[in-house]
Amino acid sequence: MLMQQITDAMKQAMRDKNKEKLSVIRMLRAALKDKEIELGKDLAEADVVAVAGKLIKQRKDAAKQFADADRQDLADKELSEIEHLIVYLPEQMSEAEITEAVQKAVAASGAESMKDMGKVMGVLRPQIDGRADMGMASSLVKKALQG
Repeated sequence: MLMQQITDAMKQAMRDKNKEKLSVIRMLRAALKDKEIELGKDLAEADVVAVAGKLIKQRKDAAKQFADADRQDLADKELSEIEHLIVYLPEQMSEAEITEAVQKAVAASGAESMKDMGKVMGVLRPQIDGRADMGMASSLVKKALQG
């Protein structure tokens, strides 16, 4: 279904002559095709979401580096690409929702110290993967285990 949505969006971008959106969708389709070849099978929805999330993360990192190098024009281009990609991700969790999930994961895993962080992340990842920034989740787990 998500693959069909991406294909339909590409066709619409062609009709609208929206070169930027078309370029981003083609880049996404190429990344999805690479992943499909790597796995040797058709992609599941979770795989499509993971690839889109990875591309968004790359764009965020690039935008930050461009902004640090005083290349705001390139940073803006990366950020606009994120806007086109983010529609293919499920609704993202808020920080409060992530914090609540972290607290439940800490309780469920019986974690008591930083040594147990792997256990907590193991419990947490299936619950929030694709719907939350794992970097933020990791820092919230550290905070919960330290404090």
